[in-house]
Amino acid sequence: MSDIIVTAQSRSETGKNVNRRLRQRELIPGVLYGGKKKTVLVAVSPKEVGVVLHSPAGTSTLFDLEYEGKRHKVILKDYQAEPVRGHLLHADFYEVALDKPIKVKVHVELTGVPVGVKQQGGFLDFVTRELDIECLPLDIPEKVVIDVTPLELGRHFRVSDLSMPEKVTVLTEPDIVVAHVVARREEEVAPAAAEVAAEGEAAASAEPEVIKKGKTAEGEAQTEAKPEKPEKAEKKEKK
Repeated sequence: MSDIIVTAQSRSETGKNVNRRLRQRELIPGVLYGGKKKTVLVAVSPKEVGVVLHSPAGTSTLFDLEYEGKRHKVILKDYQAEPVRGHLLHADFYEVALDKPIKVKVHVELTGVPVGVKQQGGFLDFVTRELDIECLPLDIPEKVVIDVTPLELGRHFRVSDLSMPEKVTVLTEPDIVVAHVVARREEEVAPAAAEVAAEGEAAASAEPEVIKKGKTAEGEAQTEAKPEKPEKAEKKEKK
């Protein structure tokens, strides 16, 4: 469990005008729900919620929501952000019971350089970046780390190959590929080959052009030399 604390204030009104006034106070609207309690309208700091989002576990982080003098163990169940600037607009907090399993998503992180990339010229394709799991709130892992160093060309890691803590149940299908090393596509090599071929064609086409110009120059030189003959004939007539 993290040490993150998000402070929530009570709110009773809803609507665009209310949300605008909250933003002027550097707050965003949110709701607190879960368990047997009714949904509660709250207002929170987007900066404090941002700390949760940027934590290693992200939205699966278990943290404290401080509301009306009490702390509630919650996870960030959902949130809305501005599509252009990414500013947070709304947050949903789900209160959990520490003795009951919950379903969350955890991030997958790859470490190492695969043999298939380093020695066999392959490409590492990271396919599945999140896993669905179920466990008690206090057993939620921050992330799942996979060492891909031994991965050879044409080999893969599936969900079934992962080593998970005993208290964590993976809900993602076991046959799903997490990462694999594949051969580089021919399209990636084609541009370089085409460039070399184009240079060869350019060099070949340049030779006839030079020869043609040379012949023309010789022809012009011969044409310019012909007028000298009439001058010699005039000198003979004068003699």
